[in-house]
Amino acid sequence: MVSELTAPKNVKNNVKNIRLVVLDMAGTTVADGGLVEQAFSRAAGQLGVEPGSADHEKKLQYVRDTMGESKITVFRALFGDEELAHRANTAFEAAYGELVDGGRIAPVPGAREAVEELRAQGRTVVLTTGFARVTQDAILDALGWRDLVELTLCPADAGGRGRPHPDMVLAALLRTGAADDVREIAVAGDTAYDMLSGVRAGAGVVAGVLTGAHDREALRAAGATHVLGSVAELPPLLGEFDR
Repeated sequence: MVSELTAPKNVKNNVKNIRLVVLDMAGTTVADGGLVEQAFSRAAGQLGVEPGSADHEKKLQYVRDTMGESKITVFRALFGDEELAHRANTAFEAAYGELVDGGRIAPVPGAREAVEELRAQGRTVVLTTGFARVTQDAILDALGWRDLVELTLCPADAGGRGRPHPDMVLAALLRTGAADDVREIAVAGDTAYDMLSGVRAGAGVVAGVLTGAHDREALRAAGATHVLGSVAELPPLLGEFDR
């Protein structure tokens, strides 16, 4: 894939050296092979949404369109009732965890090496997700990533609000103390919601990657300062700002 490593002139001029890197998981550093859709179908079935029905297809398309958003927020929109949303979310997390335990996930090629290189460059790296903590931990355990980064965050760790709100990015800053200025933060993700979260947090670099849910146009429209083929291209990009 051809990547865009050159930002608009005003972007590069306004970016300070990046000290904190906030990375999304599924679709950005983790390849899950469509497990979100599979887990949703299992969860929806438990709430009476018949697979293959028009209702199922409509809800599934909404899940696709809102990839990157906090899952409980997605289920609130889909079912319009707090109790049903929590039931759906619990069923979804259980189904996703079972699929993860079945060995259905893997790192995005070069992702672990990219994280290690970012840390070797002297940057603090935080992994974030729209999943609940139990699911995030299941993914980390399946990949052997428990000690890969300094901190991992889910929406509950940031007051309950996930993307597209800036809360997880700002929580990463507050909890690590890695940067003195929000412009010293880089955010990378595969969805428009990741981009919006980074923009709203004031991050100096908001990098979209093409290994997940959304395409170049969607990422740019949501405020991406850069679009990369994958997270493996992030360390050399940030190295440019060091110089």
